[in-house]
Amino acid sequence: MTEKQHITIKGVKEGLVFLLDDRCEFSALLDELHYKLEKTHQQLLSGPLIHVHVKLGSRETTEDEKDRIKSVLRQRGNLLVQSIQSEAEQESAANSNKQEMKVMSGIIRSGQVITHDGSLLLLGDLHPGGSIICTGDIYVMGTLAGMAHAGAEGNADAIIASSLLRPTQLRIAEVISRPPEEWMTGDAAMEYAFLQEGVMQVDKTTQLFRMRKEPIVYKGV
Repeated sequence: MTEKQHITIKGVKEGLVFLLDDRCEFSALLDELHYKLEKTHQQLLSGPLIHVHVKLGSRETTEDEKDRIKSVLRQRGNLLVQSIQSEAEQESAANSNKQEMKVMSGIIRSGQVITHDGSLLLLGDLHPGGSIICTGDIYVMGTLAGMAHAGAEGNADAIIASSLLRPTQLRIAEVISRPPEEWMTGDAAMEYAFLQEGVMQVDKTTQLFRMRKEPIVYKGV
């Protein structure tokens, strides 16, 4: 395949990002994807399980076209497709963060599961064995020691913030955090977890303004 290539594969810490040219014919894109998997990247794409994120640029795709991309990738049994997203979908996900935030107070104990369509601010603690699942962001003004899943419908721009971040597990979109001892800073300052190129990262909440420039609107329970 000597003509211009339309697919770039980038390695990130916990997997691969496939960057697909949004200007070529979809059928040609699939042909090149199949070729790369079969011929040019056999060594890279073999071995243990690899998490994959597909970036479509400005290309608008149907669910059927996304399924066709997944089908090609899944021919390599070790590739696990985490997301297939266009710039328009990413912008839509970012805009969803501007929705009103629900505020609740109390303690979420072991065995309790709180779900919310949107973002949630908890004035209290999340105990081990308790869970919060939201389609938007999660903010815990207390200790987060249980499981928190933000962006539950695929919003990879969602975040999880807490006064004391000591979770059993964090999830953002379809990305599951590594064991806490591998990535937590141990800092007592308020921190937030976010995705950067498909990898879970943690930073001080004083740096959140770099991601969130729009105001947050609260509503009571």
